[in-house]
Amino acid sequence: MPLDSLTQQPPDGLLALMSQYAADPRRTKLDLGVGVYRTEAGATPVMAAVKLAEQRLVDIQGSKSYLGPEGDVEFVRALQPVVFGAALTAELGGRLTGLQTVGGTGALRLAADLIAAASPGHRLWLGTPSWPNHAPVFAGGGLHVRPYRQFDAATQRFDLEATLVALNQAATGDVVLLHGCCHNPTGADPTAAQWDQIIEVVVQRGLVPLIDIAYQGLGQDLESDAWALRRIVARVPQALVAYSCDKNFGLYRERVGALFVVAARAAGAEAALSHLAAHARASYSMPADHGAAVVRTILADATLRAQWSDELRGMAARIASIRNGLSALGQVGLVDLTPLSQQRGLFALLPLAPNVIERLRVEHGVYMAGNGRINIAGLAQSAVARFGDALAAAQTAAAA
Repeated sequence: MPLDSLTQQPPDGLLALMSQYAADPRRTKLDLGVGVYRTEAGATPVMAAVKLAEQRLVDIQGSKSYLGPEGDVEFVRALQPVVFGAALTAELGGRLTGLQTVGGTGALRLAADLIAAASPGHRLWLGTPSWPNHAPVFAGGGLHVRPYRQFDAATQRFDLEATLVALNQAATGDVVLLHGCCHNPTGADPTAAQWDQIIEVVVQRGLVPLIDIAYQGLGQDLESDAWALRRIVARVPQALVAYSCDKNFGLYRERVGALFVVAARAAGAEAALSHLAAHARASYSMPADHGAAVVRTILADATLRAQWSDELRGMAARIASIRNGLSALGQVGLVDLTPLSQQRGLFALLPLAPNVIERLRVEHGVYMAGNGRINIAGLAQSAVARFGDALAAAQTAAAA
């Protein structure tokens, strides 16, 4: 095998940013790059409900035996009403199935594998900008990715017109990737009225939605953040839903996710699950147990579930408060921060030139992704004004 013929791959931009931030001695530095929730003190703690669930597992767990390719079946079952709501879960019945995956990314890859197994080289429509790993995951699964614009950087708002134009070009059976809530990297979700127009096109043209929902509960609340997903699933004969527990349970390093399949008939759901289990077996054999067991334990206990919900509401409230603080800064140089209060979730995508982003890092210790994406939760209330000052200064210096 000619390994010497391989060329060096470029380093991951965010991982390089993490190293630069760690090496920066400035006490005033700001980490707005890595997409994790942070407290006012800048920590990413283990949630109290998670700690209690973990202790319970220590006390009662009787085995570390293999789970099987489907993972923790009770975890998947407990998650269904959280994602789809109790009423829709009951209505879907045998048409709904799913399995545990290695994080939300694993769910997306298994979804790509399933689509490719049914139709090799199938077309998937991907609104841009999107999470940078979306296109590689889908292409790696053998899908033909068709990008289209869905965000107006100048106004910081979702571009409905461009989205509808693109989806009206899609053919029956094409897959469309939709962010369930808290869009990564823009934070700009469609309004309820805009969602209705998108759903109408999806239904009329017979498209298959693949819904990526990685931040449920971090936008408004658990129910509101699932509204669009449930509305879509209720209208279409088949859909795929890739779910992540990494953010809303704070289980980043445990890699906890699930892939749900809604089929036109129960027999189709059963067949899809058999294919997914086979793909999982061939890829990583079976997922790890611990994170899913933690989630299952929390969801099965009323006290733990209430505590988790309270913690999650507090996290969402802090993110919204930072957004409002940034929005109150208004126009900062060429960047209007006002729309940030109308966006949701961890991220915003600022229209900044590379030289401005570089000056923010070098001169002001403000670290962000090279495309201008910032992690809202990386800011404390006390740092909002300082970030605004740094943003203004970096733009002025770059223009000089």
